[in-house]
Amino acid sequence: MTEPASACLWTAPARRRALIETAALAAPLLLALAAILFRVAGPVAAAVVPILLLPVAFAVAFRRASRFTPHWLTRTLDARHSELEDSSALPFRDDALGPLERLQRARIGERLQSIDSDTLAPPWHIRSLAAVAALCAVAVALALLWPRPSHDVPALSPGKEGLPPSPGIPRLVAQNLRIIPPAYTGLPFRDSASLDARVPTGSRLEWRLRFSPDASVPRLLMLGGQPVALDRDGGDWIASRTADAAFLYRVDPSQGRGPTPPLHRIDATPDMPPQVKALSPATGLTMVSPGQRSWTPVFAATDDYGVAPSARLRVTLAVGEGENVTFSEREVAVAGNGSAREKRFAPTLDFARFGFSAGGDMVVQLIVRDNRSPNPQEVRGPSLILRWPSARQPESSGLTGMVNTTLPAYFRSQRQIIIDAQALLKQRRTLSADRYLARSTSIGGDQQVLRGRYSQFLGGEEEGEPALPTADGEADGHDHGGPPAPSASGFGAPEDVLAAFGHPHDDSQASSLPPETRAILKQAVDQMWLSERELKQGHPDLALPFATKALRFIKEVQQATRIFLSRVGPELPPFDPSRRMTGKREGIASRILPTVPAERGDGPAAAAWRALGEGPDAIRGAIDLAPLERWSRANALRLPDALALTGAMDAVRRDPACASCREALRAQLWRAMERPLGQATRRPAPDAAGARYLGLIGRAR
Repeated sequence: MTEPASACLWTAPARRRALIETAALAAPLLLALAAILFRVAGPVAAAVVPILLLPVAFAVAFRRASRFTPHWLTRTLDARHSELEDSSALPFRDDALGPLERLQRARIGERLQSIDSDTLAPPWHIRSLAAVAALCAVAVALALLWPRPSHDVPALSPGKEGLPPSPGIPRLVAQNLRIIPPAYTGLPFRDSASLDARVPTGSRLEWRLRFSPDASVPRLLMLGGQPVALDRDGGDWIASRTADAAFLYRVDPSQGRGPTPPLHRIDATPDMPPQVKALSPATGLTMVSPGQRSWTPVFAATDDYGVAPSARLRVTLAVGEGENVTFSEREVAVAGNGSAREKRFAPTLDFARFGFSAGGDMVVQLIVRDNRSPNPQEVRGPSLILRWPSARQPESSGLTGMVNTTLPAYFRSQRQIIIDAQALLKQRRTLSADRYLARSTSIGGDQQVLRGRYSQFLGGEEEGEPALPTADGEADGHDHGGPPAPSASGFGAPEDVLAAFGHPHDDSQASSLPPETRAILKQAVDQMWLSERELKQGHPDLALPFATKALRFIKEVQQATRIFLSRVGPELPPFDPSRRMTGKREGIASRILPTVPAERGDGPAAAAWRALGEGPDAIRGAIDLAPLERWSRANALRLPDALALTGAMDAVRRDPACASCREALRAQLWRAMERPLGQATRRPAPDAAGARYLGLIGRAR
């Protein structure tokens, strides 16, 4: 029901006072918090945190104001004014009233006119407001005026720019570089007398410089970046920056007047990911020993700054044989012991707890993180397999052929590809488009590997895109030619029997498959290729029908669980012994390969190297270094020292006539360019007998 307008007017003073009082309490608290954060965490935190807390203050203020309702109004009027005869609610009612109620409302309304609505508001909490304001003022004063520790003002070292003094131009006379590594590294801060340093990535750099005569607007000029302005701090100038990557800079005290200051270099050392290795067992595959009921794999994890105290152990169980394999995966938390930078993890896995039994495999993998903050680096260690052989042994027979038991092992992963694709479809709404495509492409890669394994049993002839439907479904993919020529060995000879009933080549596992099985396996490989194509295009829903058909064809092929290979020797091509040592070269093709020019990607670097040299392409004056700069930015990751190359280019650009600068840049380019491939060495010059022999061979040709 909507409140009457008169009730809103009577409660407005109380609500307004509650809002003002809450604001008066919140303002000094937020101001004190901002001052403390400014001293502890810097100006960014001092500005962001109070802004984030403003909605909380507004919510508290409106909640306090919402207590003053029409019910509070009537209760307060009746308690403070007895002349209202406990009938103060009648003037604020808008429903139908009886005759006596209307008479009473008229009498109470006349009496309400003598009451001021401001007197109904709760009294001001003057003492509380004053106490909070005083405490906050003391906190602000302590935060801003508390003296800094003595180590916060480092002693300055003499400047080492090496520039000659110029009248009226400021020059650097004292300097200090403070390096504050990230807190997670555990490294203390340090002061460097040099402006060149190697620091951990993410370190905070603080410069404190002094100039003589005093500079007006000194700057730090970042090579290839925005300049950093220096702020005055007493008689010194200070600046700060976070070293997220390596960079070059110079101190400019006079806005380009006077000699050019030298370049300084800051190298940022990245935080390397943790290293995980398996200590026990020493091999990746271990068999369960008789009577064993648990397994304790031991891992070691190391990191340059520290490993997280706990890790996750991924345990995957595969139980069953052939296509009747069931997979289950779970992760358990594992606590490590050891120092901060090197920890050992030795979880004990109970077989009964995990449901591990005979005929299954247990695969464990340790997942560790370092203590980088934010965004810790996660690394997966090597996988260890514990195999529990099935009690049922393979059957044997008296046949003379060799039993190939490796074929069923290849028939294990197609079902898992289907399971992974179905799981990816369920997670589609929770994954980004790039992550979804990457997961689908990864499953497509697994499908490609599995397709390659099946193709081995087709003689490696089914790789690539499946052929269009033709009428050769009964063929086995080989061209065996016409009927075998009759042999002179006679009826019943082994050669005639092999030619009539056998396969004419037995050099691969393809010989173990009959034509019917080969045809089914070829259809399975074709369906795998279609499934792989859709998965790599990011369409697992379209790949599932093809993967399911491939699985159905595999089940048909699986009926042949044992394959027998014939024990035959290699068949070498015949040779003509009469041509040996005769020097006849008829029918021999030339072995000389055409010379193909190598495609190199360092054209701008090679052109600049020639321009800096003394050859015909040399340029004595200024050189256009723009193509070289673009090339260096594009190849920065593979260059041995990209910063040194950038500094050498800057020196040549500033002084094109500097011979030493040109030589330094040329040396950097020689290191940066790709090395040519190894060339065949020339054979030594023949002696007299060798020359005569070569001449005879040449005349014979």
